[in-house]
Amino acid sequence: MPRSAKYDLLTLFPEMVEGFLRSSMLGRAVNRGLLEINVHQLRDWAEGKHRLTDDRPFGGGPGMVMKPEPIFSAVESLNEGEACVVYMAPDGEPLSTALAQEFAAKRHLIVLSGHYEGVDQRVRDRIVDREVSIGEYVLTNGTVAAAVFLDCVSRYVPGVLGEEKSLTQDSFSNTLLGFPQYTRPADFRGMTVPEVLLSGDHVKIEAWRKERQIEKTKQTRPDLLNNQSLEP
Repeated sequence: MPRSAKYDLLTLFPEMVEGFLRSSMLGRAVNRGLLEINVHQLRDWAEGKHRLTDDRPFGGGPGMVMKPEPIFSAVESLNEGEACVVYMAPDGEPLSTALAQEFAAKRHLIVLSGHYEGVDQRVRDRIVDREVSIGEYVLTNGTVAAAVFLDCVSRYVPGVLGEEKSLTQDSFSNTLLGFPQYTRPADFRGMTVPEVLLSGDHVKIEAWRKERQIEKTKQTRPDLLNNQSLEP
């Protein structure tokens, strides 16, 4: 059996993702022992009667900033010595297929989801190894972003995806977008499946699919075509 990967997610809103991370493909991978996913309430490492995890920013300004003490304590408690600490931040590295594959090769990830105005910079300077963004937009908090990140990374852990070939057919796997997919019935309300897909000729099918990928990419994401072979 392929080795398992361990993911620890630190958040102030564990209820937002607990079901998501234990359903569908991720849930099956956990049940098969390929993944270990733990969602932690960051307040469990906060001190004091009210277990505060945020405070006002020095220098003034709107919003609150997540305090360093509980984050340092949580990471130090969870890190078994080989963990890569990832902070979900809108100004981080853009998440991509290549980046997901890089993280999938790591044995242990500790993922920190930011909230409010973000985390104290000392967290980013001292204990965060990588900062990742899932897009050029801002969410109400980083918990959803962390769930997206873990879902994306998990697909590339050996054995997690039941049909490994689909990894090479996904959009962005070769810088081209995906091709159209059809299933039964072949004729639905007068809308028919392209004849080539019913032909059984796999060489023609592959050529048709590549043509559709190029066509779709030209229309939607022409920026992806740089240095990409357009030969069907």
